[in-house]
Amino acid sequence: MSKPTCATSEELRMLLFELAYDTSDGWRTDRRAAELVTYAMKRYAGLAHKYGLESSDAAVAAFEVMRMRSTRVAEDPWAVVTHAVELSLIYESRAGGLLCSTGQARKTAGLDYHDAERFADRDSEIADYHPAFHFHDDVEEIDEPKQANPDGEPTNAYFALDAAVKFFVELGWPEQTARLGLEYIAARLMRCRERSTAYVSLRRDGNGPGLLDIDHDAWLTVLRAVLGNQQRDCEETAAGLGVLGRLVTGEHLNDLFEDHDLADAIQAAAPAIKATDDSHV
Repeated sequence: MSKPTCATSEELRMLLFELAYDTSDGWRTDRRAAELVTYAMKRYAGLAHKYGLESSDAAVAAFEVMRMRSTRVAEDPWAVVTHAVELSLIYESRAGGLLCSTGQARKTAGLDYHDAERFADRDSEIADYHPAFHFHDDVEEIDEPKQANPDGEPTNAYFALDAAVKFFVELGWPEQTARLGLEYIAARLMRCRERSTAYVSLRRDGNGPGLLDIDHDAWLTVLRAVLGNQQRDCEETAAGLGVLGRLVTGEHLNDLFEDHDLADAIQAAAPAIKATDDSHV
């Protein structure tokens, strides 16, 4: 990479002053301005690639900081530009991971926010790794732990999600639809961490009913069944705990089927199965 006349900090300072004051529109018309931006693109290409961005992103950041008066009067203009470019690249990369604007990414600096993830990005099920599905009993308050499966092992979140799908299928839901709906609710629970917050968020969600091909009333029925009735007088009841909570805390599918109000509500909310037209087969 050949060095232009602005390779040193003093040369850069002089060029920036000339572009700012010696011509009326130096940054737009002066050939040296184009050469400076091209040089900056090559100079910071490696830095851009380090954060998963293009060299043009670094050039844009350099251009913005080089037009500032504080850069022209700094003791070391190139050091100022390099520091500003790196910060811009960091926040640009952070914004891409968080799916937000660069300004919002700057505000989250120092906060422990992880990048957005898709379910397909992981090989394991959501119930295996997310703490929202991890319930730990207070052993001091338990006389005899319940056993929820034939092997005598306590039910964990993975089995609870699978058992919930089976429960819905047994009540007339197509398996693919039941799994899609429960994983959709589980994803929101993962983001909200609290069942009550997830319920409020999903209640206002217009995508859920469309995904499951059910109306809004049936969608609310499903939410109450899975996450529990959120009214205060139901907090300490089975209805307030919801299907997932009941399964995780040790109840068996038979216990759920014996809850006729719950079973009837889920069965009534099941999407209508469309008949297949075999006349053209």
